[in-house]
Order: sequence, then structure tokens, then C-alpha cells
Amino acid sequence: MCNRTVALKEFALSGSEQNPDLTDKDIRLLVSRLNPGSDSPLRLFLDRGVDFLHAATATELAAKMNALTGSALIDPAQLDSVIHDRDVQVASGLGKDPQLAAIRAARRFATDKIMRVAPPHRLTDPEHGPLLAVRLSVLTRKSLGGLQTDLRSRVLDDSGVPVPGMYAAGEAAGFGGGGIHGHRALEGTFLGGCLFSGRAAGRDAAASV
Repeated sequence: MCNRTVALKEFALSGSEQNPDLTDKDIRLLVSRLNPGSDSPLRLFLDRGVDFLHAATATELAAKMNALTGSALIDPAQLDSVIHDRDVQVASGLGKDPQLAAIRAARRFATDKIMRVAPPHRLTDPEHGPLLAVRLSVLTRKSLGGLQTDLRSRVLDDSGVPVPGMYAAGEAAGFGGGGIHGHRALEGTFLGGCLFSGRAAGRDAAASV
């Protein structure tokens, strides 16, 4: 959980459709994100998303969280105590909370200070409110492999022998034992692996006819 100031500064949406300013290289739209009244995709998620809960107090927020899940998982008094302890450390500047230490360390870098990390403040400060909680859902977004393949994109059985006539390409394939980009694989690099494995599968399938 956090508050609205932290969310607007530190939350980011993945996907080109959620970032029209970057996708369309629209500088004016990009700059408009700095406007507190901007109707950006992130603000729409915060204001209209069913998984985003807002409240002025920890007690009210806990009640909304429990209502959303249909079970009393959150103890209002305990949540209030955690927030209070965190705010005391922020106010004193002497806290040893690892998250606060990470925030202070990140803000030593100009780019993070300007664009990515909100300045330390009390979560219950009305000027930065309301409090915000987000319901998280665990899901598998990318397989990054699954079917073991050789460098000809042939699917291998448990003993490592190619299954006759069976190929795999794209993210379902093992890319010959590992992604062609290794640890440097990012959103924009998966297409290369898909093209590579698809081409290998097509060539081998054509050669076997």
C-alpha cells in the first residue's frame, strides 16, 4: 500500500497502448503527465480500477480491503500501527526500515529523484492522500520456454530425442536450450527469438518433406 503521491510518481503501466506519449513520440503529451490534473492512463487506473482502493484512514482502508476480498484478512489496528511506525521513522529521519533506506539511496541519483521516486513523507499526510491499496493477482504472463528444443526447433522428448514431425517456435520453445539473448532479454527482444526459432523450424520441416 502507499498513497496517491507515491502511486503517481512510482507506478508505471506496461504496454504501448497504456503509454501513448512514448509510443507516438508525443513530447507535448509526455510533458502533460507532469500536470496534476492530467487525465493520464495511470490516473484513470487509480480512479476507476476496481482493484484500486482509496481511503482517508487506515481503518477505512482495511475495511475496504476486506470487503473486496470477502474475508477479514486485514486487521485495521495492525495496519494502522504499521503505517504509524513507518511515518515516525520518516519524520525522525533515523529509521532503519530497508524500504526507506532504498528510497533515500535512489534519490541520490538525479533521474530517479526527478522521475521515479517520491520524496519521503508521512503516508497519512493529507497533502499526499488519500491512502491507496492495490489488490494483486498472481498470473503467468510469459512462459519463456517450456518445450525443450534443439537448434533446429525440433521438440525433444524426456530422453532428449527429437519427436518426429513436432516443432516449437516462439516463447513456447526452449530456443535450443536457452534464450538467444540470455539474461539481456527484455520486452523488445523476444521477437528476435520468435523469428529465429520459427525460421529454424520452417527450414527443417521443409528439408524433411
